[in-house]
Amino acid sequence: MSVAFKSGFVAIVGRPNAGKSTLVNHLVGRKVAIVSSRPQTTRNRIQAIVNRENAQMVLIDTPGMHKPETALGRQMIQEIEQALEGIDVVALLVDASKDFDPEDHWPLERLQRFHGPRFLLLNKIDLIPKTRLLPLIEMYHREAEFAEIVPVSALTGDGLPLLLDEFVEYLPEGQPYFPPDQFTDQPERFLAGEIIREKVIASTHAEVPHAVAVLVDDFRETPNLIRIRAAIHVEREGQKGIVIGRGGEMLKKIGTTARHELEELLGAKVFLELYVKVRRDWRDNPALVRELDWRRQLEHLTGE
Repeated sequence: MSVAFKSGFVAIVGRPNAGKSTLVNHLVGRKVAIVSSRPQTTRNRIQAIVNRENAQMVLIDTPGMHKPETALGRQMIQEIEQALEGIDVVALLVDASKDFDPEDHWPLERLQRFHGPRFLLLNKIDLIPKTRLLPLIEMYHREAEFAEIVPVSALTGDGLPLLLDEFVEYLPEGQPYFPPDQFTDQPERFLAGEIIREKVIASTHAEVPHAVAVLVDDFRETPNLIRIRAAIHVEREGQKGIVIGRGGEMLKKIGTTARHELEELLGAKVFLELYVKVRRDWRDNPALVRELDWRRQLEHLTGE
């Protein structure tokens, strides 16, 4: 007897730095979301596709749940709210290596408004003794109701095969939403900007990571080369100096590391041109923040 095919959407939510993007990348088996130790690295909801023999699940990576203080922060919270619409399963990812604190109550309270299956994923179990797991599970059982509680390590992959099996169990029967060879809904243009931003974050320090945005001005493919021109936006002249570096060395380093990863991702030679632009307090400017949404970028490109 043939097994019915299942398909559906699973939203991965949690506080900043819980490991959501690392988890999604590991489950998909390739990089679809940039990763950094800095909190609030993910700014847009990202759909990543996991294909199995009898199922297709669309994982939605979301920004970290936090109390917004800027227009950018408010947009990130809206991304979370939109991710929770029309999904089949929600999974709250928590950092099991950290003590529970008052800020952890808000994600739990928000999840109570979702009436479908709720998962709790205890991440970073590679960093804690196993004796801590049972008390932690019991504590979360007292805080909220979950269909499943699954200890995992997004970094090492521990518990992830079981997690995929559990997700499939709760998905409805249905046809796949995407072709079997597709692994994300993001256009290559947006992925390029995100990879450049990841390299800026990894190479700089202090307030620069939060103050940086990358917009791809030009993305042109030819038979032998992909030409990418991108603007790195910061909020202060001092930040611009940090990103460029003495004699342009920092910008060159960012460009080189980004180009190597883009060539691996796109499977082609890449000519990458970067420049740095100061846009004062862009995080508090709703119009500028909306430009970061790749869906809006596509609207501008297609004239829709």
